[in-house]
Amino acid sequence: MDLPEVFLMMKKARWIFLCGTLLLTSACNIGPRYARPVTPVAPAFKEPAPPEFAEIKGWKAGEPRDNLIRGKWWEIFGDPDLNTLEEQIDAANPTLAVAEAQYRGAQAQVRVSRSALYPTLTGSTSAVASSNSSTILNAHTLSGNAVNKLLTFPEAAASWVPDLWGQVRKTVAGNVDTVQASAANIANVRLVLESELALDYFQLHGLDAQKQLLDTTILAYKRALDLTVNRYNQGVASQVDVAQAQTQLQQTTAQSTDTLVLRQEYEHAIAVLLGKPPSEFSIPVSEIKVDPPGIPFGVPSELLERRPDIAQNERLVAAANEQIGVALTAYYPTLTLGASGGLEGSSLLNLFTWPSRFWTVGPSISELFLDGGKRRGVTEQAQASYDVAAANYRQTVLTAFQQVEDNIAALRILDQESKEQAEAIRYADRSLELANNQYQGGITAYLQVIQAQEIALSNEVTGVQLKTRRMVASVDLVQALGGGWDASELPSRQEAMPRNAKTAALR
Repeated sequence: MDLPEVFLMMKKARWIFLCGTLLLTSACNIGPRYARPVTPVAPAFKEPAPPEFAEIKGWKAGEPRDNLIRGKWWEIFGDPDLNTLEEQIDAANPTLAVAEAQYRGAQAQVRVSRSALYPTLTGSTSAVASSNSSTILNAHTLSGNAVNKLLTFPEAAASWVPDLWGQVRKTVAGNVDTVQASAANIANVRLVLESELALDYFQLHGLDAQKQLLDTTILAYKRALDLTVNRYNQGVASQVDVAQAQTQLQQTTAQSTDTLVLRQEYEHAIAVLLGKPPSEFSIPVSEIKVDPPGIPFGVPSELLERRPDIAQNERLVAAANEQIGVALTAYYPTLTLGASGGLEGSSLLNLFTWPSRFWTVGPSISELFLDGGKRRGVTEQAQASYDVAAANYRQTVLTAFQQVEDNIAALRILDQESKEQAEAIRYADRSLELANNQYQGGITAYLQVIQAQEIALSNEVTGVQLKTRRMVASVDLVQALGGGWDASELPSRQEAMPRNAKTAALR
């Protein structure tokens, strides 16, 4: 190749590069502009704290955002044993490991989609031998079969499809939205697991308190049985009284034993949450040592930023919006810039000579004119997927409002009920005391004592269960408020790109 020819090739290459750059920088942005779906948000919750909230445990008025629960939300309960268990979830929980692996997969998909923005370069070498038909050769050349050899080395080809209509960029943007949704999913899964552990923990210790109450009652019933037997031996009480006392004792003993069934199930559930075999895990018996804490619940609009499941669904809506633009780009032509070159010869002797060179360079444009309605169907499908994502987002928001309202109401009502139940326990104990005195004085039958015992025990069990329910409602309210999470914790669009990102940074 002489010097003018080399300059000509370089000029063409520069022209193609310049045209591609101009096309890329002036690429169109096709598709709807994204806006977060509108959801109805009330200015305040229906269930506010009562006016005397400062005097009621478990209540705290909404305060500025800098006072919201942050990070390790379970520490507001002030239970060291719960803190120790919660710290172990991240280490070995399989469900959380799945969410983190999905996040890494979403990041990898961004890398895949971004690759379409850049040219591709391929290389190959070949050695081909062929023989033409002897009939054709005889007819034209009157000679026998001829064997043709073609050697190619090296053959290099480069191609690039400029993103004229934003198809690739929208695909990348949609995948980045998916990465952010996946990051929010990690936070949501972690919050659900942490809440489930706290719920199981308090319900387990609630059963411990209930069993301890029953065991204490059993001791009292044993003393009552001994008293009744003595009175029977003295001829004061009847055999019916003894049988009733024995029945009451055994029935309460069975109730105490029955609490172990659920306790074991809660203990096994906590073991699995921590990624441990239930056979290698146990929690010491203990009552609930803390009271429901004051929880700042703020205003409804804050939920849009404080709940990871809402953030996840909002990012999925954004990703679905980008897919509409991707579908619309199929209506526009595709420009491909390509170039190839190499050495080609019939033998090794002439393969590496300058005349054996070959090259091709030039653009090509293609446009689909008839597809039987495929592009329209794909676009309508993308629009429908967007509508589904938007509806799911709105439903998630409404469900969040409902959950907060439910648990604020539950805490308020259960607090009032606990006070009323404390009075009921006090009156039931007084009634039992009077019934015992009357029985020992020979005024009433033992049946009245048994009835008073049943009423007193039932009220005391209800009191224990109410405290457990209040702790459960507190955990549910923290979860409904997002557990102190905030949308600012989502990875930025730059952080969502695959640069050896660590999921630990999302915590």
